[in-house]
Amino acid sequence: MTSSDTVYCPACGTAVRTYRNPLLTVDVIIDLGRRGIVLIERKNPPFGWALPGGFVDYGESLETAVRREALEETGLRLKHLRQFRAYSEPARDPRHHTVSVVFTAAGVGEPRAADDARSLAVFAAGSLPAVLAFDHGRILGDYFASIVKTGRVC
Repeated sequence: MTSSDTVYCPACGTAVRTYRNPLLTVDVIIDLGRRGIVLIERKNPPFGWALPGGFVDYGESLETAVRREALEETGLRLKHLRQFRAYSEPARDPRHHTVSVVFTAAGVGEPRAADDARSLAVFAAGSLPAVLAFDHGRILGDYFASIVKTGRVC
């Protein structure tokens, strides 16, 4: 054990090894039909355009977390929610190692930026921003490729 891996019990002084685990997140590709997909411009670092999403709270299911994050950031409720894929590349988030379970859904309501979103926009497949935060460019590339392959949007 190294000192960075060890904490000491305050009651008895015994060395206890600590473990670093990836943090669990969710992201959602919200499809508004012919209008396109919803992206938010992040208010906090790392800045840039991103899929709505965030961290899963302890005791919260993935589905509850993604619905909460979508509502908080976009004002949209989700229908036809489906798990798409999981992304776990250790460097996908410059702040720490995260694993994201990505969902697809149709949005219900009128989108508006809120919470961690500086702004919000709806983009067609061919007009995405040049720079996307995290690995969201890869995720959206996989998503649009799956639509071509399966013919199914969400």
